[in-house]
Amino acid sequence: MSANDTVKLQLLASGQSLAHESARLQVQGLAPYIDDLPELRGTLHAAPVLSPIAHGRLRGIDAQAALAMPGVVDVVLTADIPGDRYLATPAHDEPIFAIDTVQHVGQVVGLVVARTVMQARRAARALQQELANRIEALPAVLDARAAHAAQSYVLPPVTVQRGAPDEALAQAKHRLSGRFEVGGQEHFYLEGQIAYAQPQEGERGRRQWLIHSSSQHPGEVQHWVAHALGLDGHDVQVVCRRMGGGFGGKETQAGHLAVWAALAARKTGAPVKLRLDRDDDFMVTGKRHPFAYDYEAGFDGTGRLTALRLTMLVNCGFSADLSGPVADRAIFHSDNAYYLSDVRIRSYRCKTNTQSHTAFRGFGGPQGVIAIETILGDIARHLGLDALDVRLRNLYSDEVIPPTSATEPVRRRDTTHYQMRIEDNILQPLMGELAKTARYRERRAEIANWNRTHQVLKKGLALTPVKFGISFTATLFNQAGALVHVYADGSVLVNHGGTEMGQGLHTKVGQIVADELGVPHDWVRLSASDTARVPNASATAASSGTDLNGRAAQFAARSVRDNLAAFVAGLEGQAVGGADVGAGEIRFAHGQVIGPHSTRDFREVVKAAYANRIQLWSDGFYRTPKIHYDKTTLTGRPFYYFAYGAACSEVAIDTLTGETRVLAVDILHDVGRSINPGLDLGQVEGGFIQGMGWLTSEELVWDGKGQLATHAPSTYKIPATGDLPPRWRVDFWPEPNREDNVHGSKAVGEPPFMLAVSVWEAIRDAIAAARKETRASACGDAVAAARQDGLVTMDAPATPERVFMALRG
Repeated sequence: MSANDTVKLQLLASGQSLAHESARLQVQGLAPYIDDLPELRGTLHAAPVLSPIAHGRLRGIDAQAALAMPGVVDVVLTADIPGDRYLATPAHDEPIFAIDTVQHVGQVVGLVVARTVMQARRAARALQQELANRIEALPAVLDARAAHAAQSYVLPPVTVQRGAPDEALAQAKHRLSGRFEVGGQEHFYLEGQIAYAQPQEGERGRRQWLIHSSSQHPGEVQHWVAHALGLDGHDVQVVCRRMGGGFGGKETQAGHLAVWAALAARKTGAPVKLRLDRDDDFMVTGKRHPFAYDYEAGFDGTGRLTALRLTMLVNCGFSADLSGPVADRAIFHSDNAYYLSDVRIRSYRCKTNTQSHTAFRGFGGPQGVIAIETILGDIARHLGLDALDVRLRNLYSDEVIPPTSATEPVRRRDTTHYQMRIEDNILQPLMGELAKTARYRERRAEIANWNRTHQVLKKGLALTPVKFGISFTATLFNQAGALVHVYADGSVLVNHGGTEMGQGLHTKVGQIVADELGVPHDWVRLSASDTARVPNASATAASSGTDLNGRAAQFAARSVRDNLAAFVAGLEGQAVGGADVGAGEIRFAHGQVIGPHSTRDFREVVKAAYANRIQLWSDGFYRTPKIHYDKTTLTGRPFYYFAYGAACSEVAIDTLTGETRVLAVDILHDVGRSINPGLDLGQVEGGFIQGMGWLTSEELVWDGKGQLATHAPSTYKIPATGDLPPRWRVDFWPEPNREDNVHGSKAVGEPPFMLAVSVWEAIRDAIAAARKETRASACGDAVAAARQDGLVTMDAPATPERVFMALRG
């Protein structure tokens, strides 16, 4: 029996598709969210007052009319902030409320506090109308290219370079250049942003606070609220039992709601709840960062890249927020799965008069991946080659590149442009396996035949890979803590620093703890994330929730188990006349504690251990090993390991309307040894569909005055059930994580999102096929037509309008 088989036999819960810990309550409508909590007596409700101008000078606020409206209790403005008037962000560039100027349509200028939600919202709308007359309009910058031209940035530009890209471009056999843009994306969590601030004991100036926050980062909410109120961290407790979705939109942005609610509660002396309606949520909160790209690529006749110059203009909005690390990760993932020999990547973090854009699933990774995949697709069509062959030709490998001169160093095709060695590369076999099971080559021929015989509907096919680095790029966040309590009746309570937003983190952590203690999964319960239990917790983000918190909980449970093992070893020795029995001889499985001479019920052992004053609770702490990098040069090892995957997507486009339909999707994804295959499958499917929405239907449109026109479900379209591909197959790569991660698993939250780039490339493949047929019929030369129309210039998302225009060049 192999070591892996032994591990599988010992695990009782991990590896099983156990139901999400809240699933039954959620489908019954019994799982409480913040807006379901019983309201304390005297609870008031707040609503934000939003700027109607994209950029302007604020000339005071007259709140008298709003204060006279029914139910209004107070108005909260900048003057009511006892602490710092700016949020406690690293850049310290975002005011809690607009101070002297407004920076975007929807910027919060203040709050109206009233006895009911609707009274607060009506008064806030009235105050907004009055506010329009008190703002002197200033010129507004509304897109990244305009900001770059004006040298308007929230952070300094960053450049990463390897080799000599200028010289390599000059010597390249083939060259290609292009520009395109990728839009942002609204998080569209089912539960909108909400916070409920409850005053606790203490004098008014040093009162303690309990904040219920729908947040992926309770520790940061605690810090921000304390900073705004002029308090110490221990004066603020933040609790989050669950969120109705987050996707990165509640990593920093939830902190705004908590600060605003706390300020209103402090001024009124009453509990205050603040819940944004969907329209305000759209207007106030940041989105996925839109990117604009310019590239110049050099390559040989087989499509292998020999040089690349890539410029990324990042639309950050009016403040830095998380734009620095998002833009950095886009740089890290601009290679995706491919070796870039001579490359220069320039990243400009552009300041615009829009919402401050923020974290979103993938955190800049998708914006990096789509850049290189678009470039390789252009190269393949330019050369008249199959795009999969070009991608395979450029994959990372163990090939050693000999130097061309005495001064040139030996290069390896397994080292990234930021100098990280790829030690767990499975790209070649994984893509080969998917191409085989998806029948890529056969379908390629079938689709070519279809396109020759159908004039209106054209099909496209693309197979694209994903290589996604797992760890926070900010090294300090790669740590986690947990508490495991075993009660005298044998039941287990776990608390950790991660948050549950529907992804199943609590379920997986419960499975890990159950296996460590050798008890059934239903003996383990997870409690709400709470800053009073695990301090200084990192955000539940970067796909690292299970990696960090699961390992910390495992270590905590192991400590309790070791205490019990030592206790039982003593009992075993006494039972056989005082013989030495080592704690390592004691096993825990199936709710039993198994020694060399006897088997005891776990609950009876716990009861006896308590009677003998054995510690039955413990903390656990984990820090990710091996990672390091230079923030100045962006070189080093920022990631503990990579998660891999590939998707093959087939689409059809209507050449008369530009409408598209995804017909079939085959996915082969690397989750390591899955802790919960059912949950992981859901993450792969959900991530893919969300990525597909980003690239096809989810279009954010700002008008010339900086007003977001797509601010409701009526105008902003996320994928629905009718958009799912009729044929959809998802398989997992059968290999555990090669790094020492919990149970051999791999992160699965963000990597599947980028599998949807295959849909983008399949649409462009279909457009190219349609244009080739049109051009070939006109000039009689299919090869020349393919070369001439190889560069499919189109911005994302590929809406029907954009597809229609791209079809016509």
